[in-house]
Amino acid sequence: MKRIYRKTIGALLVSTVLFNTSDAQSIMGFGSESAKKQLELETAFDKQIQTSNLKDWMKRMTARPHQLGSAYGLDNALFIRDKLTSWGFEAHLDTVQVLFPTPKVRILELTEPTKFKALLNEKAVKEDATSGQTKDVLPPYHAFSANGDVTAELVFVNYGIPEDYEELAKLGIDVKGKIVIAKYGNSWRGIKPKVAYEKGAIGCIIYSDPKEDGFFQGDVYPKGPFKNETGAQRGSVVDLPLAPGDPLTNGFVASAENKRLSVEEAPSMMKIPVLPISYGDALPLLKALGGQVAPASWRGALPITYHIGPGPAKVHLKLEFNFDIVPAYNVIATIKGSEFPDQWVVRGNHHDAWVFGASDPVSGAVAEMEEARAIGELLKTGWKPKRTIVYCWWDGEEPGLLGSTEWVEKYKNDLSAKTVVYVNTDGNGRGYLGAGGSHTLEKFINQVGRDVIDPEKGTSIIDRLRSRTIMNGSPTAKAEARTRSDLRIGALGSGSDYTPFIQHLGIASLNLGFGGEDSGGDYHTIYDSYDNYVRFKDGDFLYGKALAQTAGRAIIRFANADVLPFDFDNFSNTVNMYATEVKKELENVRSKATDHNKLLGEKRFEAVADPKEPFVKPLLLEVAPFMNFAPLENALTALEKSATAYSKSLSNADKLPADKLAKLNEILFKTERQLINQQGLPRRPWYKHQIYAPGFYTGYGVKTLPMIREAIEQRNWAEAEEGIKRVSENLKAFTAEIDKATALLK
Repeated sequence: MKRIYRKTIGALLVSTVLFNTSDAQSIMGFGSESAKKQLELETAFDKQIQTSNLKDWMKRMTARPHQLGSAYGLDNALFIRDKLTSWGFEAHLDTVQVLFPTPKVRILELTEPTKFKALLNEKAVKEDATSGQTKDVLPPYHAFSANGDVTAELVFVNYGIPEDYEELAKLGIDVKGKIVIAKYGNSWRGIKPKVAYEKGAIGCIIYSDPKEDGFFQGDVYPKGPFKNETGAQRGSVVDLPLAPGDPLTNGFVASAENKRLSVEEAPSMMKIPVLPISYGDALPLLKALGGQVAPASWRGALPITYHIGPGPAKVHLKLEFNFDIVPAYNVIATIKGSEFPDQWVVRGNHHDAWVFGASDPVSGAVAEMEEARAIGELLKTGWKPKRTIVYCWWDGEEPGLLGSTEWVEKYKNDLSAKTVVYVNTDGNGRGYLGAGGSHTLEKFINQVGRDVIDPEKGTSIIDRLRSRTIMNGSPTAKAEARTRSDLRIGALGSGSDYTPFIQHLGIASLNLGFGGEDSGGDYHTIYDSYDNYVRFKDGDFLYGKALAQTAGRAIIRFANADVLPFDFDNFSNTVNMYATEVKKELENVRSKATDHNKLLGEKRFEAVADPKEPFVKPLLLEVAPFMNFAPLENALTALEKSATAYSKSLSNADKLPADKLAKLNEILFKTERQLINQQGLPRRPWYKHQIYAPGFYTGYGVKTLPMIREAIEQRNWAEAEEGIKRVSENLKAFTAEIDKATALLK
């Protein structure tokens, strides 16, 4: 192995090179000499990655169920901790106590016009060695559902999202006092009972239709990867867009010292009973429905005519839960930085699962373990990172990001002061790189992807993704893939453990994974197993290796960089795009209201309708007033100018003495903090980021410029105007920090 050269802080001089696709040796944040040594280090790192380790560890970690609070969950946490200790990390379990409901009673019956009792369990298959286990297996259920014992007529509500209820209203169908049945898809599962409750329903059933997730897509498990007739998707229905973490301790640490809310008081607890079922159990219920035939776009692939109801189908739904406080075992492992120990580069993946969790999350967890092992091998050569590296495996992610959120809330002062970046992964498959995150990191992750080779195609993972985008992307995406030096990355909403880092503390974050060639119906079922994964996902673990190379390279580069590799040009471009979108959204809302009022034959535009139910009655809609976007436009103009000036000034970085370089880096990694507003978003103050947030009615899905965008969607004009002012002030503060960095470089 090559000897790794490491500069001391006293001798530090840098010559930073920006991303240049024509120069394969350039690395953001590194001068020419340090870049050469960094690339040698990364070559040594890549050589350490062994797919056999990923395979062996997955088989061991998925041998038994390991949900939050389980004995095998603790066993896995201790296994990871002990491995890390043997690789040279300082590793420990950081434990918090959290609420975790588990099912006690689950009954679903069709009582009229015929009788049927739902199975509510998944069948064992001989081709899947773990599918026959019964001990400690959680049956299909929704965590944080309300207790309930309800009987009512059934109504089919398509995906159960707000637009579907608008269609029902046009058809004259009301769900008040009814039980609704919705398909999985088109939103996060927790949105479906949330909207149903708001519309007056008293219970909610969610099933996976085979058109999207079953035999319509291909052979079902175990012959193929798709969901069979007994498979059902477990999951949480906590109101994640309101706040993640323990619902009894939102915003503060779950501990013996802090008084918890009661289950009844917790605002993010679901208010009606909700249950997931298989399409085998859904078929008799849907078959018994009468009423109007469902619109063509609502119909699935079951061998029936899809009716909406209500009735004559009547169902009885009874659910009871154990609302227990259980330990969440976060595994935390550290390598102290040799030069900047108080600058932390944090990496995470969760280790808990709903059952066996081979794909979600163990495929990502073992890749992270192999990263850490490879870094441990580098330590043996005498290399040490300049910045402190913190590797984390979170517990309780599945019920609602419990482990990571409580950890972030517990150590928020240190994390806010010291964390440079957070890099997250979750489940991993095979195919194409998926990347989302802070757009200050867009150029960086493009460059990382340039240097990782796709194991199937032999080209870089970025080049493979670019080719796919040119072939299958939208017209805009195709054009940009051909002409733009960097591929766009997605914005982050919620749904994984990056959420508390970026949304609550304003820590620049990335979320990485591979997929697109690993379709199947195993998600949150008993069939998310080792046997399933090696047959239908990434059986040779080559994309697990690629994930370790990608995320590990990102961690090592941030840990070693002379100048932290943040870029503001791409961020400026992206936020300008978001601003254009919200202005178009305003025009769309205005146009819809005008067209609606014209249909009523009225020339006056008056505000007389409830904006939440605009089509319930033939009432006039308020037409959006003029909005002053000038503050936002001015802030974006200044941001663009400052971002350009910073990029141009980077060539002077080699002239900085060590003390000014340290000051520059602290400014850079804290710029994202300026996008936080401590008041938080309206009606959900836990979410503080003003550029990215999960949508109030999308769940995982992101809403960019959320205060402005969602206010426009809800026709709350005063709030939209306030959002414009607030975002503008945050962008001005962000720009001021960029200017400070530029001034240092000049």
